[in-house]
Amino acid sequence: MQSSGYRNVAIIGDGGMGTVLSILLCEKEIPTRMWGYDAGQLAEIENRRENKRFLPGYGLPKSLVFEPRDDRAMADAELIVSAVPCQYMRTIWGRLAKHVPAGVPIVSVAKGVEIGTLLRPSQILCEVLGKNIPLAALSGPTIADELARKLPATACAAAEDEALARRIQSTFTCSWLRVYTNTDLIGVELAGAMKNVIAIAAGIIDGVGAGDNAKAALLARGLAEITRLGLALGARESTFAGLTGLGDLVTTCISPTGRNRSFGERIGKGLTPQQAQQATASVVEGVSTCKSVVDLAAREGVEMPITQAVYEVLFQNKPVRTAIEDLMSRRPKPEWNAAGAQASAKVP
Repeated sequence: MQSSGYRNVAIIGDGGMGTVLSILLCEKEIPTRMWGYDAGQLAEIENRRENKRFLPGYGLPKSLVFEPRDDRAMADAELIVSAVPCQYMRTIWGRLAKHVPAGVPIVSVAKGVEIGTLLRPSQILCEVLGKNIPLAALSGPTIADELARKLPATACAAAEDEALARRIQSTFTCSWLRVYTNTDLIGVELAGAMKNVIAIAAGIIDGVGAGDNAKAALLARGLAEITRLGLALGARESTFAGLTGLGDLVTTCISPTGRNRSFGERIGKGLTPQQAQQATASVVEGVSTCKSVVDLAAREGVEMPITQAVYEVLFQNKPVRTAIEDLMSRRPKPEWNAAGAQASAKVP
């Protein structure tokens, strides 16, 4: 049975994804309000009716309301979209916590793992706002620019409460965005976070000109190590073969405009990580996520050689060529064990 969607939505965050979702909702005639932490920046977007920094070239609907006041940002909302980058969520939601309406669900579109705490976006929200807020994630291969051009795309609404996932599905489904549901919130959030690290590696492969064979191997083995850690943390294996796992990984690793891949490509072409970051206008979530995933893997005893190699390049000044040579010279092993499961799930 098709669930009815939410009819009044507040979007917290004025980045690319928050902006394109506001366009989608307004075109569905769903009353939508956007809040940004910088009132001046929000006012500029409102006056231009265009988000020139994060989604240039696309006009914003006249029906989109901009609300700079914390106490009014979520008033009367039936659904709240958290479009705040993962590493800023704790600060932003700490500021807004006292204004969050009781019982109103929050769906996060952030992809990352918080440094230090090693928490996923929904876990950060739970810790900051309390356990009584219904929480969900909207994730998948959804490049904001392509969504704004209304190219066919898919996403996944994930929540432990299947009824909540269905209502979010109904809210965001339209003629050019097909939304599926998934009750594996852990797997969906982990897949969305970890694929950004592999995308940095994919960009490095592009930058050094290592070829399509190398990139295909990177995606396959990258997905294997993402899945290993996900399973260790309680996710379902099927999630990583789906839209938010394989689907999002492929898109992020091949898109010429993807921030994480482009950042990695600059490093592959000879820039330092610091120079590559300075050349990137938006937050490169894979950089901070890489730190967190290395820590998670160490905590769980899970082998993640590609992620470890990216970490060493980004934070330990390891030369790219040396990192590639070290990966290629690792001890030979089977791809699968006798039971058909991924081999070497745990560090020996």
